Amino acid sequence: MASGLVMNEDLSKILNELWKADENRLLPGKDYQISVQGKASYVRAGSNNAKDNARRPLFSYVNEERLRTIKSFSAFTALLDNYEMSTGIAEVVTPEERAENSRFLDAILGTKVMQITHQYLAGKNLTSADPQEFKQHLYDIWFQLYSRGGNRGRDSSGFEHVFVGETKRGREIMGLHNWVQFYLQEKRNHIDYKGFVARKDKNKPDEDDHVLTLQFSWKEMVKPVGSSFIGVSPEFEFAVYTICFLLSQAKVSRELVMVDEYHLQIIVYRHGKYIGTSYPVLLSSNNTPLD
Repeated sequence: MASGLVMNEDLSKILNELWKADENRLLPGKDYQISVQGKASYVRAGSNNAKDNARRPLFSYVNEERLRTIKSFSAFTALLDNYEMSTGIAEVVTPEERAENSRFLDAILGTKVMQITHQYLAGKNLTSADPQEFKQHLYDIWFQLYSRGGNRGRDSSGFEHVFVGETKRGREIMGLHNWVQFYLQEKRNHIDYKGFVARKDKNKPDEDDHVLTLQFSWKEMVKPVGSSFIGVSPEFEFAVYTICFLLSQAKVSRELVMVDEYHLQIIVYRHGKYIGTSYPVLLSSNNTPLD
């Protein structure tokens, strides 16, 4: 149990509803296979040297047919090449990219997961009951550009940080908490998986776990610790992080939840009216604590 934090029962309830409604989630062993391999080594902050304790890629198989044919996945993958990797360089959103963003939101808003999310948030007066206004609210939270790199223009967004990944002026990986982006970057040999991250030499993750904490390099830079859901749909992640963001006005919220068999902390950093970052931290699975 994370010190000083109490299980958020109400949040756990709605997140479990979303989990059960996530009909587009890919299934381990059927739709994808991962190989967690060795435990990651310690990497000091700012270092780009990491011992490779995983000789093989994390993903040994993903059913790409499902990524192409499920509307929310295909609309999601279309967005992943639209961003400038380094902060400090202003982003330019073309009309075509804006249209792709809109198509993605339309795709996820048609899912059961996002319908439940809209109903829940509107019921708490945290968003409009009008579907088009809710769509615009999501667009603002996730896709509006803001400055993360000082006075160098609007160089970031919640979507870019969480789902695509970016770097701090080309020297340090930030974000990249999405499994589809991880898989596609790994397939292109841009990502090198270094091993799983556990605590105090306790647990090796199961290869059917839907939440993993990883170490990897991305285009020669190392991320010592990165955490993400595995196999879930884009709408599930959007729903979880949007709900946590709108339920709290705190600069940083850390909510303890139980989702399916996973004891998690959902962490959301606020950047004014927008999402700064958001990701899950696995505390235990199958009642076996990692710390």
